[in-house]
Amino acid sequence: MNGAAGRLRATGRNALLPLLCLFTLLFWVAAPRAAEEPPGVAGLTRAEALRLGEQLYRKGLLPSGQPAQAIVQGDTEVEADMFSCESCHMRSGLGSYEGGVLTTPTNGAVLFKAQFNYRQPSPDQLKTIPAYMLPLYQAPPRRPAYTDTTLSVALRDGMDPNGRVLDEVMPRYLLAERDMAILVYYLKSLSPEYSPGVDQNTIRLATVVTDRVPAKEREAMLKPLEKYVRGRNSRAKTVESRAGYGFYAEWMDLIYRRLSLSVWELKGPPETWRSQLEEYYRKEPVFALIGGISHGEWRPVHEFGEEHRIPCLLPATDLPVISQSDWYTLYFSKGHYQEGEAAARFLAAGEQPDRDGELLQIFRDSAEGRASAAGFRESWQKLGRKAPAERMLSAGEAVTVELLEQATLEKRPAVLLLWTGPEALPLLEKVAALSGRPETIFLSASLLQDKIGALPEQLREKSYITYPYALPAGKGGAHRGNGAPLGRERRIAARMNSLGLLLTDSLMMMRGEFYRERFFEVIDMLQDRGHPYSAEFERYSFGPGQRYASKGCYVVQLSPGPGSELLQKSEWVIH
Repeated sequence: MNGAAGRLRATGRNALLPLLCLFTLLFWVAAPRAAEEPPGVAGLTRAEALRLGEQLYRKGLLPSGQPAQAIVQGDTEVEADMFSCESCHMRSGLGSYEGGVLTTPTNGAVLFKAQFNYRQPSPDQLKTIPAYMLPLYQAPPRRPAYTDTTLSVALRDGMDPNGRVLDEVMPRYLLAERDMAILVYYLKSLSPEYSPGVDQNTIRLATVVTDRVPAKEREAMLKPLEKYVRGRNSRAKTVESRAGYGFYAEWMDLIYRRLSLSVWELKGPPETWRSQLEEYYRKEPVFALIGGISHGEWRPVHEFGEEHRIPCLLPATDLPVISQSDWYTLYFSKGHYQEGEAAARFLAAGEQPDRDGELLQIFRDSAEGRASAAGFRESWQKLGRKAPAERMLSAGEAVTVELLEQATLEKRPAVLLLWTGPEALPLLEKVAALSGRPETIFLSASLLQDKIGALPEQLREKSYITYPYALPAGKGGAHRGNGAPLGRERRIAARMNSLGLLLTDSLMMMRGEFYRERFFEVIDMLQDRGHPYSAEFERYSFGPGQRYASKGCYVVQLSPGPGSELLQKSEWVIH
């Protein structure tokens, strides 16, 4: 039990992840058995004790809601919300290896079980061991199983059952008896057995499809996933035929599982989806939801996953839930919201005007339009600027020359942000002729899609386009092609192929630790990935608690003349 938040997230973590997985497997992980429920905390229900223990473990907060106190580095008193158990030992309690420091598991299955040592090499042998292998020979000394009493001593005084003093970066928590009992109870209950949806042979997965998704888009999402599952399962006989051979058997008995994939189809309006999801899950608990596609918002599925703590991995949606705290859904990007963010950052960096009336957003009252406008508005205000003027078009309201003229003449904006589809492009020529015409126009590539090249040529010099995708290959600052993103079906299929690659890596790195929290912890420690792993986007970036893999957006213009080459006007604008 050692580690502290201050030395986490070191650069070398990704290269050492396979080592961590091997180390964890050899020392601590065995196929879990159904754990006996630990004795409770007097005066608290099991649910309440777990809630309070989780709060203390993850956030460093006492039952009162106040931060616990702790001592680090021998004499420095700190508040435990800065040095929570989770920050080093991870949400799953299964530990980590970062910056050359091993953080051991703190879940009950490990703490309350005797641990052993690797054979220690001689000083001469130690010199021959590669540096990256040294952690294997610097394992915690042999110790007996913890008891409630000895674990309390370790947490308060930093001493294990053998009297060994733990690393001084391990906080010494100043907890009262009852608070200590709550934390110990929680640790006993942490990752005691496999998560639902996993048995000795199979990992059960599901994907969600809503009934209004067009057939071609449904097929574009499902086919790559089904192909991936078939391909993985086709290797089962080869794996199983080797499972009886020594060391390989030790690994494969713990690691390999077949996959099953169910399709959960949701019918009717979004407000009915939650009850349908609950019924699917009641009949067939799954380890995770993968992929998935909906017509419109994803929020009902997101909220279902958060409440049940079910990982939801990379749904094909451009309307994700925007949250800084939700943990169980990993999205490809922030979608339309992200383009609004990028426009705000680009304008702010260029010191564009921010006086009242000089920025005007026109957007449709649709999920896509509202998300784009919200991304700009919220980011613009976070940068210390005043909220832009806005004109929201009702669902059936047409974009007309008169509407654009009225809005621009009334507000006389220096910058017009037009978050609509391609129907407004031909009308912009009229706006360009107005005396109060905007100096700059912003448009969205994801909303324009294959009509991006229809932007009138006389407006291209003053028009900027948010472009959240990888740029087509080109030379001399121009990116060839017609500027249009991949078609809808191709984009969906590309995303699902990326998901398959991510699944391969994450399942391999889990090394038999089939816990939902561990699933995302492993993904959080993956290296950044570029093309072809992220065929649609510039790159995917991972990190602890980061739930939007593609984190940037280009700002581009269209070249004059035929061909509509993209002219890159920004770097990858990171939100």
